[in-house]
Amino acid sequence: MRDTLLATPFLSHLEQNMGDQAWGEVIAAMDQTYAELVNYQAQLESRNSELESMRDFLESVLTSVSDILIVTARNGQIEQVSASVSARCAQDAQALRGQSVTGLFSDADAMQDALEQCRSTRSPVTLELDLLGKPAPMPYELVIAPRRGEHRRVIGFVLTGRSVGELRQAFEALDQSHREMKQMQSQLVRNEKMASLGRLLAGVAHELNNPISFVYANAHALERYATKFETYFDHVAEGASRADLIALREELRLDRELRNLREAVRGAREGAERVRDIVQDLRRLSADGGGEIAEFDLVEVSRIAADWVVRGRAGGVTLVHEGASSLLLRGRAGHIQQVVMNLVQNALDVLEGRAEGRITLTCSTEGDKAVLQVADNGPGIPSELQATVFDPFFTTKPVGKGTGLGLSISHKIATEHGGALHLCSRKQDGACFRLELPLTPTGQSGS
Repeated sequence: MRDTLLATPFLSHLEQNMGDQAWGEVIAAMDQTYAELVNYQAQLESRNSELESMRDFLESVLTSVSDILIVTARNGQIEQVSASVSARCAQDAQALRGQSVTGLFSDADAMQDALEQCRSTRSPVTLELDLLGKPAPMPYELVIAPRRGEHRRVIGFVLTGRSVGELRQAFEALDQSHREMKQMQSQLVRNEKMASLGRLLAGVAHELNNPISFVYANAHALERYATKFETYFDHVAEGASRADLIALREELRLDRELRNLREAVRGAREGAERVRDIVQDLRRLSADGGGEIAEFDLVEVSRIAADWVVRGRAGGVTLVHEGASSLLLRGRAGHIQQVVMNLVQNALDVLEGRAEGRITLTCSTEGDKAVLQVADNGPGIPSELQATVFDPFFTTKPVGKGTGLGLSISHKIATEHGGALHLCSRKQDGACFRLELPLTPTGQSGS
């Protein structure tokens, strides 16, 4: 009994201690669960924020993309479209959802076949179809890619397309710009040539004046001779006696005039031939270089161009031709002639007012290239300007004396002919330009 009474308070105390511990564990478990719930809520809010950001991002992509973008289910029903599709089909995006994607294109069977091929091969398919847009169908290059879900199963498709019509318009615009650029370049070449020809007018007038004056003088002599012979033959027709005719012949000096007549005819013919040669040279000089590519002689072209440029300038400048006698090339002779005229004209400009000026044109071959060097004994080109001499509009001439396009155009012409134009690598005094052009297989005729 006494033992029982002693054990009862001990058991009560033990039960009380065990109850407090259990409640503590329960409270601790509740605190942990609450903390986990708070953490899960924070994670859910973070994930939800990420999803909202992703949705906004996708919506902005679908709104801003210029190419068409269509997302479909496995059966081809539209789930999402870009704003560009709505705009070009003149339908709201909500109205397009649920429609079959095949109904948006001109060839529904081709689109269905492409979807089936993408589904079976699980790889992108490319094709070209017309989108039934407003106000008229528009050609598009489409790429159909599969959408994969669990176990890499195809759950739908993503269609992207770029307007082929816009690309074609861009290419047409680019081609038009290229044609206009070529026309502008040809016009610049012609303008430069006409400017050069304008500077040659004084020389042309002088060259033509001499033979024309010679023909004119001989024409007066022929007229005088004709008058004397008419007088003599009138007397013959009137039946004058032999003695009278002999006396008249002596008086008119017909024997001497007959000899002079032949000289006058020969002189007039030579003067006319000289005029003809000058005109032919001028025609070759002023010929439009934009025609068909043909074979020409670089030596002859350079001689004609250089001679005429120098003729048009007064002053003691000596022009020297050296090297090969003939170099046959293929190209536009008029353009190459313009290059030579530009180089010689520049040399004349730097030699203006310089005593004993000299311009040397040297034609030669190096391997499969024809080389023309145009050198002068002027002040030369400063080293700090040598890198810019071929830049467009670069010129050291006073305002109104040069456009700065001559060397730039010449460099372009040389490049278009498969050659090059640059400064000579070594030149002790004066300036030297080197024109390199490809020879024809039998281009060198003599040296």
